[in-house]
Amino acid sequence: MSKNFETQAIRTQTKRSQFSEHSTPLYLTSSFVFDDAEDMRASFAEEKQRNLYSRFSNPNTTEFVDKIVTMEGAEAGYAFATGMAAVFSTFGALLNAGDHIVSCRSVFGSTHSLFTKYLPKWNIETSYFKITEVDKIESLIQPNTKILYAETPTNPAVDVLDLELLGSIAKKHNLLLVIDNCFATPYLQNPIKFGADLVIHSATKLIDGQGRVLGGVTVGKEELIREIYLFSRNTGPAMSPFNAWVLSKSLETLAIRVEKHCENALKVAQFLEEHPKVNLVKYPFLKSHPQHEIAKKQMRLGGNIVAFEIQGGIEAGRKFLNSIQLCSLSANLGDTRTIVTHPASTTHSKLSEEDRLEVGITDGLVRCSVGLENVEDVIHDLNQALNN
Repeated sequence: MSKNFETQAIRTQTKRSQFSEHSTPLYLTSSFVFDDAEDMRASFAEEKQRNLYSRFSNPNTTEFVDKIVTMEGAEAGYAFATGMAAVFSTFGALLNAGDHIVSCRSVFGSTHSLFTKYLPKWNIETSYFKITEVDKIESLIQPNTKILYAETPTNPAVDVLDLELLGSIAKKHNLLLVIDNCFATPYLQNPIKFGADLVIHSATKLIDGQGRVLGGVTVGKEELIREIYLFSRNTGPAMSPFNAWVLSKSLETLAIRVEKHCENALKVAQFLEEHPKVNLVKYPFLKSHPQHEIAKKQMRLGGNIVAFEIQGGIEAGRKFLNSIQLCSLSANLGDTRTIVTHPASTTHSKLSEEDRLEVGITDGLVRCSVGLENVEDVIHDLNQALNN
């Protein structure tokens, strides 16, 4: 098999059936049959590697996972119903009561709720460091710290963390480094190269790329994935075969789609940087981005998310959304269609202003997931909304 990304994404396939199909078929079955009692016994004893039940594995989910494993340079993986199922199951499988997490404060809202509302029920605590305080990470590490966790680029402020630095800290203190790589996808960034033990994706975003299905995946070291697999086999957050089939087909076009997303996003970011009603633009491949050099070191391109701050605070943000004509108002991202959200009045409105500011969400911040429309049409829509 070629080592080139695009070829692997297209040619990693389930073995053909007796029908000699060119494209992998759907395996919509809940279970699989055995030849006899001994075959069944040996299969459940894991003396044989085969499909038993689609909550455990299925040809479609296996193909999808195999592709992500290859793309990320991992050893093994497991696919989940959603990105948050992947996050929760990864922590649930690897942590015990009394363990401790060190995490960047800038994490997805549901992950923050997991750390602050649910894991403490099992006596698992989290200490946060700010994106600007990576030099304080080591001071947060306790004897019971087990995991160092981060997203990069972050959601929604598009900050970038130095993966090489995080990898060195995790290795020095014998921690598991777990990275949410959702914004970058395996095409733009491979955290395992920088020392990550596990990489998590919400496949709902750019991996699907068309806003159709939900999915999540965790890949990394085989012995860790084994624990995650056993936990998930018993707790049941498995990806459906249909969604796996859709996502595996999506991966065939990931490289070409993400290239165009990034090209469009850079043009949108450059336009916004010159607009008189925009105070600030955050995009990793703009030279003005605070972590631009780090982004260039670890990312192929800058991704499709542009964060920008408009003048006038929350009310201006609402007026901006109400003036949008072409782009979509949605909580999703990574779609073919450009999506704009105003976190302070929507997704993060329940946080205090202090908590919002701590993760870079100012009153006027807008997150733009740049799609695959003609970029001039996207820019025209953003321009008229800003001017209105």
